[in-house]
Amino acid sequence: MDVERGRPVVVVMGVSGSGKTTVGRLLARRLDVEYAEGDEFHPPANVAKMTSGSPLDDEDRRHWLDTVAEWIEERLGSGRGGVVSCSALKRRYRDVLRRAGSGVWFLQLDVDLETIEARVAERTGHFMPVSLVESQFAMLEPLGSDERGAVVDARSSPEETAENAAALLAE
Repeated sequence: MDVERGRPVVVVMGVSGSGKTTVGRLLARRLDVEYAEGDEFHPPANVAKMTSGSPLDDEDRRHWLDTVAEWIEERLGSGRGGVVSCSALKRRYRDVLRRAGSGVWFLQLDVDLETIEARVAERTGHFMPVSLVESQFAMLEPLGSDERGAVVDARSSPEETAENAAALLAE
């Protein structure tokens, strides 16, 4: 990937349960850059809302996306790059993140609804209930051909998915 200054920041995006955290950590290790968990940028009110089974609206996401964008901007400004997991389901959300700098690269993890529902049902200790999975798919605006990044099939192992992403970044 040709980045004017330093290393890119990869935003691992997709619906809840697509593997953003696992693939993001593996990719960050592979690229030898810092990893940030986008869910940790949510204010407590957002977490409480999702835990109760209510989807976030655009206003709920505004501060969260701005905070993720600040992290991206700092990483790009330092030239160190990084990987952050962030659902970034809508193009306008990605536009907020893209404003952090030209070195933002999106990795969309593509997984079907049935697989995601099974994954989310098996998770423990996460605030996103299975009841919100369909709302995530309804909101998802796939990465556009004019957006810097790639879509990868994330039904394979997280290791294979991260390796495929690293190969795409090397192109």
